[in-house]
Formats: sequence, C-alpha cells, structure tokens
Amino acid sequence: MASLLLLTACSGGTTDPAASGGSGDAAVKGTALVVAQGGLGDESYNDLAYSGFKKGLADNGLEGTPIESDDIVGQGEQVLRRAGDEGLGLVIDLEYSHAEILPKVAADYPDTYFALLNAEAKGDNVASVLFQEQEGSYLAGALAALQTSNTSDPKINSDKVIGVIGGVQSAGIDKFLVGFIQGARDTDPSVKVLTAYSNDFADPTKGQQLTQSMFDQGADIVYAVAGGTGAGVIQAAKDANHYAIGVDADQDDVAPGYVLTTMLKRTDVAMETLLKDYKDGKFPGGQTLNLGLKENGVGLSDFKNTKDAIGQSTIDKVDALKQKIIDGDIKVWNVVTDGYPDYYPGS
Repeated sequence: MASLLLLTACSGGTTDPAASGGSGDAAVKGTALVVAQGGLGDESYNDLAYSGFKKGLADNGLEGTPIESDDIVGQGEQVLRRAGDEGLGLVIDLEYSHAEILPKVAADYPDTYFALLNAEAKGDNVASVLFQEQEGSYLAGALAALQTSNTSDPKINSDKVIGVIGGVQSAGIDKFLVGFIQGARDTDPSVKVLTAYSNDFADPTKGQQLTQSMFDQGADIVYAVAGGTGAGVIQAAKDANHYAIGVDADQDDVAPGYVLTTMLKRTDVAMETLLKDYKDGKFPGGQTLNLGLKENGVGLSDFKNTKDAIGQSTIDKVDALKQKIIDGDIKVWNVVTDGYPDYYPGS
C-alpha cells in the first residue's frame, strides 16, 4: 500500500473536466492506474496497459501514477477509496474483480471519474471497457489447430493435441479459453484441446510445470492466458522445442521462433482513448466501450518470427476467418453473455 503515497504528488491542477465545459485548455486533476493481479513486470496485460497509460499522459499533458498492492483483490475497496480521497480526476482500474465494489466507491466520490477494464460497473461517473477476447482467441485456436497438423515443422509432433492455461477460473478468463477451443474445434474437430488453470498470475514456475505436463500428453502448442505466469509457458516451449502462444502484449520476441503468435489485447489503446476523452471533457461516464476485432481491440500479432514455419496459405485461412467474424458470418461464443457450451470441461 506504500505506493499509494505517490498519489499526493500527482494531483496536478484543480479544475474538474466537467467544469471546464469540455475544453482541453484548462488544467485537470491528476490520474491513477490501479494495477491488476500479477503486477507490473508481467510482460503482458499490466505492462501493456501501463505503456498506454504513460503515452496517454504525455500526449495529453496529464499527470498520473500507477497504484500497486500485494493483495489488490482483498484490498480493492481500500485502494479505490484512498485514490478517491486524494481528489483525483480519473482512476482507471485494471482489476476485473472490483466490478462489485467500484460502483459503491464511485457513488461516494461523484467528482472523480472511474474506468474499469474487463467487467461492467454501473455509475454516471463510471466507464466500462470490455474486450472481445473470445474473437482473438478463436483465431489463435484456429491457427493452433492448423499448425499442429503441420508435421513438416520440426516443432510439431505427430499428435494433434494443443493446450491452453488460464490464470484463475472466471468468466473473464474463460472467454479466452472457450474462444480458443471453439476456433480449434471449428477448424479441425479431431484436434484435442487440453485445459488447466495456474490459479496465479505471477508464477512462471507453475506455468512451466503445467505446460510441460501438456507436452508430456502430446501437445505441441500451448496458449497462455495467465499474466506473468505465461513467462513459464514460453520458457517450457523453448526448452521442449515446441510453441507457446502469448497474450495481451506482443510476446513474439520473448523467445523468437518459439512463440507462434500473440493474442493481442490492446489495453494500451484503451488507456490512450480514456485519457484523451478525459482531457477533452468527453469522458464516457455511464457507458460501456466494446473493443473487438472490428475495432482493432484484439487480434493476432504479425508472425514476424514464425511466418515461414506457418506458411502463407495458413495465414490466409486465418485472415479469412477474421473477416468472417467481423462480418458476422461466424458467431464466437462469449461465456459472459452465452454461458458455457456443453463441450467446455466442467460446464
């Protein structure tokens, strides 16, 4: 909680954006970014969001700071109230588990704007940002199903088995997993998809162990949806001469040639959008922003290290699937709105 002390130094000006009439010329109050489970340094969700946060601050002449806690879930309300007490103009919260407590806190600080990622929260001074992770994960699953059959690739074995590892079981994480499985099933029903949860977003050792277990069961591609735990998934892929699929921030260069692709979740774009809207007096309070393939909020990285191994014909097939999702010809399952499909383990 000591990092909360940094807030005092970043309160900036004294004019609320609502009072400025939407003018970008008046000084606005300081901002803060509440960092989610896994913390900064995860080379994934939090780090990408923080990079966008810093860029948004610089582009709009704003001041701000990240807030971290060793127990961001258990201390969530305390963290948010301390931010409110500092008189900040905008608090962006990356921790989806705060969906129930944030509306309560926001109601007590009507002069502060709040934004929540990955879940919806009600309130006139609250904006929610949802990513259609299932759409990007569908493409990752389709690619994995195609590549696991490509036995000319030395990193691929003769078994048509792939895997996916989530951080904790929750609707927010399972959106990725179910989308991945659907993409694989639709592409090749004979492909087997292994699933597991690390129950931690900052344990690379656990990620490495779970991935090796999947490799031992015949998998040659494993998708990591577990924040910093995913570093262990990538390391296991490198050690075993197989593939990992990264998530959130572009991880293709973490282990060049061993990360088949990354399912990008553009939290940096969300940060820049929210900060610009705030500075311009156009903060979308009471609204939910949805970012999917169409909005370039999610998608696959550009295969810069694996393009030759994948082959252009496979890339073209994945691109065609992307367009079908954008056009509405393919409906990707969303566990938040659709519940769980019968084929999902434990459903």
